[in-house]
Amino acid sequence: MASLPIDTAKFTGIICAVPPTPRVANRETGQLRVDRDTGKTMYQVGLCLMAGSSADVVNVSVAGEPAGVQLGMPVAVRDLVATPWENDGRHGIAFRAAEIRPLSAPAGKGAGQ
Repeated sequence: MASLPIDTAKFTGIICAVPPTPRVANRETGQLRVDRDTGKTMYQVGLCLMAGSSADVVNVSVAGEPAGVQLGMPVAVRDLVATPWENDGRHGIAFRAAEIRPLSAPAGKGAGQ
């Protein structure tokens, strides 16, 4: 299925709700999931996406450990996409970003900028 780009500039804030953890490909062996293109370990970060008076927490995958990203920290997200999936009657949406980094923008800027 096609990946759908998400305009992070539309969010009023993006905060790390769950710190980065490596994604496991095989629970029995403990083998970690790696990105096919870069060979980097895949990490998952729980992000709180805030827009107006609503907020949602989504798990976002990213290749390589997001350096400096910690619980409760405002972050910037580059090239966030949502990909619908279906497998054996189960379905959902997978989120992936090219980069997640601590927000270092001046006060008053949106987290997606």
